[in-house]
Amino acid sequence: MHDDVAGDASALPLDGVRVVAMEQAVAAPLGTRHLADLGAEVIKVERVGEGDFARSYDTAVNGVGSHFVWLNRGKKSLALDVKSSRGARLLADLVDTADVFVQNLAPGAAARLGLDADTLRGRNPRLVTVDVSGYGESGPHAGRKAYDMLVQAETGLVSITGTPEQAVKTGIPTADIAAGMYIVTSVLSALLRRERTGAGAGVDVAMFDATAEWLGHPMYVAMYAGRQLPRLGMSHAAIAPYDVYPTRDGQVLIGVQNDRGWQALCRDVLGDEALLDDPRFTTNVLRVEHRGACDAEVGVRTAVFDTAVLERRLVDAGVAAAQVNDMAGLVAHPQLSERDRWREVRTERGPIRALLPPMTYRDVELVMGDVPALGQHTDETLVPLGVTEDELDDLRAAGVIQ
Repeated sequence: MHDDVAGDASALPLDGVRVVAMEQAVAAPLGTRHLADLGAEVIKVERVGEGDFARSYDTAVNGVGSHFVWLNRGKKSLALDVKSSRGARLLADLVDTADVFVQNLAPGAAARLGLDADTLRGRNPRLVTVDVSGYGESGPHAGRKAYDMLVQAETGLVSITGTPEQAVKTGIPTADIAAGMYIVTSVLSALLRRERTGAGAGVDVAMFDATAEWLGHPMYVAMYAGRQLPRLGMSHAAIAPYDVYPTRDGQVLIGVQNDRGWQALCRDVLGDEALLDDPRFTTNVLRVEHRGACDAEVGVRTAVFDTAVLERRLVDAGVAAAQVNDMAGLVAHPQLSERDRWREVRTERGPIRALLPPMTYRDVELVMGDVPALGQHTDETLVPLGVTEDELDDLRAAGVIQ
């Protein structure tokens, strides 16, 4: 970490931090992309020829993979055959210049390449290493392959997601994203500690652990109340009414958090004081107990309103509500456009739109870097390590770099 930004309040938070990442798919790339957004130099080490296999998941973004575009902007791509002796030496030299090393290779692969935390930190005690895995470094599942949907199933996430008739995975890679967010927090906290102590850190982040942490509420209900939360579709296991309800021309989601909200819904939105006196619905506990009847009574009353009128009444009464959007609705959402959340970034196939990072600093806008082509930064990464132009040509001819 460099000191030339000390005292500059408008500097990017991670200016001067170098991250080397042996990563693929979602979990690790998401974590390091957030580090790049925060100003870190992130060097993504990819396989020669193929690169991160997320590049070819689809061709949705002007011929570029949508996952890759989402997860890898602002990084430098170094295409290197790390299984070759020369490639392995170059990678070791590169990691020695880093502040952070992140890897989510297959179980055991990092150690076989000499990239285990003990080896790396033996050479550079200030290094922060983050080993990302499916199930952790030990235990009966340690050696298993772990894709997002497998972890969603293994942790029981799918048992509470879906409808009574059908368990489903979440529509986004929740296990991957959970791990990615813990990668970010572990790196930031380790770097902060290093500033105080001078010592780096070895961190393990497991997709299974991250997802299990996010399942705290249903897990504790099972542990201490002895019951499995049901799958309720759009409803809420602990609150009612909390679901999608029909309108004259569509539907709206209503979420009543407490008894005051129930009173406001009945009196100020639905205009039905009599509903307040129904003994089945006077408290949230009773409404949950009689959920089917409560939802039916609310649905009959919402169905007489146009969606826009009902939404306005809900907002004016302070009752939580939302439109049920699809992805086109998200892209066109005024909350994004009116807050100027869209930016243009470049890809090898031309410019695209991308959202600003969620972390909004008042004194500096975070980085919206380019999405790198495979091997785009190979030469500029290796030359500072002492590799000459002639050596680059030889390495490229031998297939060690791209």
